[in-house]
Amino acid sequence: MTKKTYFTVRRVMTPMPKPIDGLATVREAIAKMREANIGSLVIEKRHEGDEYGMVVVSDIANEVIAKGRSLDRTNVYEIMSKPVFTLDAGMDIKYAIRLLARFGLSRCLVIDNHELAGFVTLRDMVFRYIETDDQKPPAGDAN
Repeated sequence: MTKKTYFTVRRVMTPMPKPIDGLATVREAIAKMREANIGSLVIEKRHEGDEYGMVVVSDIANEVIAKGRSLDRTNVYEIMSKPVFTLDAGMDIKYAIRLLARFGLSRCLVIDNHELAGFVTLRDMVFRYIETDDQKPPAGDAN
């Protein structure tokens, strides 16, 4: 019997740059995304009982640019999603993929020891899952 190799969300996630304040402008958010070469940002919690928010490039495209709103007068809190879905960093990516697929999500935040650790995309998890699946010996192969 072969031991199943699995990858945790932690091994696939992108470490999170410092969250952005909800009062930041969309122009500031775009600059931060470009600087970090990412397509989403986390919005800071306002207090302990608050939840994280997230803004993605498509939010900016759909809610600001397509509607002719000002990049300098629109704050990210106006267009963000909140609350956002989170995964535990120790979860097997097979189950994380199932969960995101079930809810039609393409990305979510990763929490490690109750702290924000990063984010993970469905794309990255699927590609890593396929890599691990390709490394399995063919059925009937004895090792």
